[in-house]
Amino acid sequence: MSETLTWGELDKDGAVQEAVAKVAGNSRADFLRKAAVGGGTVLGGSALLGALPSLAFGQAPPASDIAILNFALTLEYLEAAFYTEAVARGKFAGKPGRFARVVGAHERTHVAFLKKALGSNAVAKPTFDFKNTTTNVGAFVSTAIVLEDTGVSAYLGQAGNIKTKAILAAAASIVTVEARHAAWIREIRGNSSQPSPAPRAFDAGRTKAQVLAAVTGTGFIVG
Repeated sequence: MSETLTWGELDKDGAVQEAVAKVAGNSRADFLRKAAVGGGTVLGGSALLGALPSLAFGQAPPASDIAILNFALTLEYLEAAFYTEAVARGKFAGKPGRFARVVGAHERTHVAFLKKALGSNAVAKPTFDFKNTTTNVGAFVSTAIVLEDTGVSAYLGQAGNIKTKAILAAAASIVTVEARHAAWIREIRGNSSQPSPAPRAFDAGRTKAQVLAAVTGTGFIVG
């Protein structure tokens, strides 16, 4: 699989849409419209556990921010499970194995952070099927690039939709870590035609429509 791998190429059955509808308690399209503006995987970090308003103590952000956080949590569940399964299966040594261990710990921290921030409003963890991407090193690296790049570009494109300053500050603090993940896995993959982990001076954000297209293409979420 190449660097240009898309969510649709990972799996084409669109099961993520069903999972999103279940965790939202709403229609699939309605939840995606509300939630995808959140940008996915850029929120989290153990140092920021107290950064967000406590939803359990009457300091709730607007409903749109809650939707953003819940969509982010769903994607963080996916990333955390992906890396955790890769480590548990023990097929990767060297740089890919270390990446899976370190980034998996980061993503599990992101999950804990978002669940704490959302309290009783947090969505439940879906069921995942990563197929061969957690046992085949080439598939793992290509999938990790998609996961990390999608989160960063979605955040860049949609950060302006976050209304609560504390949430935006936490997201801004953590997006640099997610960008390092993206650079690190690109360096691990290597490519003679594009050897640099940071080949451009600027990154482009993704529009809401592009984020929706990205997340609805995967079948990793199966229940």
